[in-house]
Amino acid sequence: MKTFLIINLICLLICYIALLIVKRGPRQIQDEREVLSIPILVEKVKDELYELTRSNIYELGLDSDQLKKRIERRGELKQALKNCVYGSKSDREYVKEIIYGVLKDKYITEENVNDIIPFMKSHKLTSEEKFDIVLYDYKQEYGDEAINRLVGKYELAEEKVKNDVCVYDVTGEEIDDIYEKEGVVLSYKDKLKIITQRVYQDYKGLGVLDEIRFMNIDGVSGGVSGTERSIGIEENSLLRSIWMYYKGKTVRLSFMKFSSLNELKRICQNIYRYNKAGQLSECKSYIINELIDGSRVLVVRPSFSESYAFFIRRLQHNKVVLEELVTGKNSSTAIELMKFLVKGCQVTSITGSQGSGKTTLLMALVKHIYGTLTLRVQETAFELHLRNLYPTRNILSFRETEYVSGQEGLDLQKKTDGAVNILGEIATDEVAAWMLQMAQVASLFTLFTHHAKTVDTLIMSLRNSLLKCEVFNNEKIAEQQVVQVLNFDIHLNKTFDGKRYIERVTEIIPISQTKEYPSLYKENKEEFLDNIQEYFYRSTDRKQYEYVNILEYINGEYIIMNPISSQTIDDMNKYMNVKDQREFKRFIENNWGDGVEMERMAL
Repeated sequence: MKTFLIINLICLLICYIALLIVKRGPRQIQDEREVLSIPILVEKVKDELYELTRSNIYELGLDSDQLKKRIERRGELKQALKNCVYGSKSDREYVKEIIYGVLKDKYITEENVNDIIPFMKSHKLTSEEKFDIVLYDYKQEYGDEAINRLVGKYELAEEKVKNDVCVYDVTGEEIDDIYEKEGVVLSYKDKLKIITQRVYQDYKGLGVLDEIRFMNIDGVSGGVSGTERSIGIEENSLLRSIWMYYKGKTVRLSFMKFSSLNELKRICQNIYRYNKAGQLSECKSYIINELIDGSRVLVVRPSFSESYAFFIRRLQHNKVVLEELVTGKNSSTAIELMKFLVKGCQVTSITGSQGSGKTTLLMALVKHIYGTLTLRVQETAFELHLRNLYPTRNILSFRETEYVSGQEGLDLQKKTDGAVNILGEIATDEVAAWMLQMAQVASLFTLFTHHAKTVDTLIMSLRNSLLKCEVFNNEKIAEQQVVQVLNFDIHLNKTFDGKRYIERVTEIIPISQTKEYPSLYKENKEEFLDNIQEYFYRSTDRKQYEYVNILEYINGEYIIMNPISSQTIDDMNKYMNVKDQREFKRFIENNWGDGVEMERMAL
């Protein structure tokens, strides 16, 4: 009897458990679907990686060889987690591989992969998710050129008119249309890799900009449009403040958005920290630094700026060749001219607006400086990376720090046996003043970039820097010093659609001030009056210089204009070797004729 009751109780218990499983099964599955979202997966991955890097591995009972390997792998992962934030592509891929393994082994299967992102239901996909899928597909074929291929194929960077304003903008409607046209078919592995990228970018990357940032474009920025206040809109428009620099154009990606203001803040507070760059704070509200891959990063925060924002500019080091940079009809003439300027050791400025290609052109010109000359570089943040481009050259770069100013850096260069001084950008009065002084006495010649629009504004800016730094207290004398140092200005420009070109190459020529005052003023009143007139003429509006365009860009063609002055030609020949002297002579004869008169009349 007791046995019978026990059996009955067991049967009832089994039925009850079975009924419970049947009733609760769908709910458990639903709960699991809710858990397996991107934000929850990010938290799970954080926990897993924390265990991999922080747990006590000595408790695992491993032998010495296994323990040593585990310690080495832990060290690699720690280093990768640190450097992937700072632009290390290899570390980024390593961390993504670890995340991929964690997701595959513990959380994502072929059965639930479509619950995280609705790959099989295109009507439920957001424009961002469709873009991720298409970009992933293009990346498999084109690698880092994927975004260029996609934008070029569908003309996404063409001018549009919105609210009667011309803009460059990639919209959600365009991405939706592209997704339908491409018809991408994904395997389980492809889907898992896309999810891995989404998890990584929210955990350690640049959010929605992370994949684009590593492709061959000029750069990206975030936090530079929109507002935190809701003005007749449902969402915070600052979240859609995402832009990319594409072939000289600043293109808004309005179909993308940061998930929250905290994400934008996270990116800004982490990306600049490479190489102990300091702390972004209320007291130090902006920081300029470089990343591991050589990109320049600038971050700003309130109260200096109205919101958190970041700017990443990536120089295309694989394209710093004059023949790649200078294109158009008769471009070979422009290239030859610039080569002769650096071979002839002429102090040359490279001017133009932001994004016109000044730094990239400077990097390309360095190739044509004689290899026997030593180069010393001064920058606000390391971005030229000339030693990477020319590893066999004698090059040393300096930059401003919290404790060492640009002025001190330039002063120190006098003691480093530098023949050529290169300034990434003259951004302060102090650096401008010291550059001019060094160009006079401490180096063979100098190359630098500046934002001046015209020759007059360039000279005026440099002159004013001398006055502000109290190197001189007389405008005329200060201007005279500038024009005696500066020989040529290469001015760059870009069209509205992003095409970059050399607008002009200009020679700056000091006007002789050696005319004697009349000496017979004691015997002749008219001579005395002439003396007074000459004095006031020299002290007021007498020009210290003239300038002429040697080359101009007109209607898509580079055209040689005025000849280089004979004095400058003689100076350039002094520094060239015999072979280049012959080439330079041929260049002059081909463009201005044999025996052309080189002298110019002083104004």
